[in-house]
Amino acid sequence: MGKDYYSILGVDKSASEDDLKKAYRKMALKWHPDRHKGSDKDLADSKFKEISEAFEVLSDKQKRTIYDQYGEEALKNGIPQSSAGPGGPGGSGTPFFGFPGGSGTTFSFSSSGGMPGGSFGGFTPSNPEDIFQQIFMDGAGGIFMGGAGGSKKSGRSRAHPGSSHMHQSMNGGTDFMSQFSSAGAGNGSGNQSKEIEKTLPVTLKDLYTGASKKLKVTRRIMENSSGQLNTSEKILQIDIKPGWKSGTKVRFSGEGDNLGNGPQDIVILINEKPDSTFKRSNNDLVMNMELSLLEALTGYKKPIHTLDGRTIEIENKSSIVHPGKEVRVAGEGMPISKTPGKKGDLIINFSVKFPTYLTDIQKTKLKEIL
Repeated sequence: MGKDYYSILGVDKSASEDDLKKAYRKMALKWHPDRHKGSDKDLADSKFKEISEAFEVLSDKQKRTIYDQYGEEALKNGIPQSSAGPGGPGGSGTPFFGFPGGSGTTFSFSSSGGMPGGSFGGFTPSNPEDIFQQIFMDGAGGIFMGGAGGSKKSGRSRAHPGSSHMHQSMNGGTDFMSQFSSAGAGNGSGNQSKEIEKTLPVTLKDLYTGASKKLKVTRRIMENSSGQLNTSEKILQIDIKPGWKSGTKVRFSGEGDNLGNGPQDIVILINEKPDSTFKRSNNDLVMNMELSLLEALTGYKKPIHTLDGRTIEIENKSSIVHPGKEVRVAGEGMPISKTPGKKGDLIINFSVKFPTYLTDIQKTKLKEIL
């Protein structure tokens, strides 16, 4: 019979379509070449092709019937007249490249080229990557069904052998195995990523006052017994402490995907969003303030609204403010997370707005004064 497709997938001859899907998912994930290196990659490539071929044949009723009755050789190359019976076409000793079924029915399906000696073609396995993507990118878990005249399409664009898009996913052009690996897919040999990182954007105000944020994550869990990939959602709560900096990481142990090599950790990366007034510089806050020429020369009194909702005033009556001058207000910067109760400074950079026009009288008076 040649290859034993049932043994390759680890199913018995009564396996249902659901049984075949579960077996394929489990075996394809284990032996996908992208998850193996060195000499193991050649073995994985061979195994992956066998698994894909077995699934394509057994998941198609017509191919499975021919395989069960006549074996792999007949499926791929046609059935000799001796197997078809003495009345088969082609005369004595002439190969018959149709596939006789019961009650005079003849099974046939096309391939990339006609078979010599007859008008019927044999079975040529599809690109295994096509099958892999079809199964794993199909949210409903639909079967890749190869029928007469080729494969049944699901409405998604499919990559073809030799195409530069062979690994391209059906729904967005992303390399699916790369996604799977970066998300932590494991093959039982210790190459699963230990963690998955997610970014949480937060405001500067949140980092100043502290805040509690919730983040919904989707977990993928592989059932070892069936190979079924299940998903579930969970809400993670992140308690931001006053003074945390952009780049701070919060770890949730064991809350990530579990794809066969133990659960991952989820690491939340805090990312500071820009603020319209303040810019952070380590533990200090920096802001710009514009003064009129009159304020710069004669003094000013200005309110500043802080990140925690207070209003403070800064005042100057004694000195002239030159463009580019800097004033430091102690203790009005960011909280220092490692030293509760202490803060950095507020640094104010001044710019001076000059008038665009002066009358002759104003000029004369300025000359008298200055």
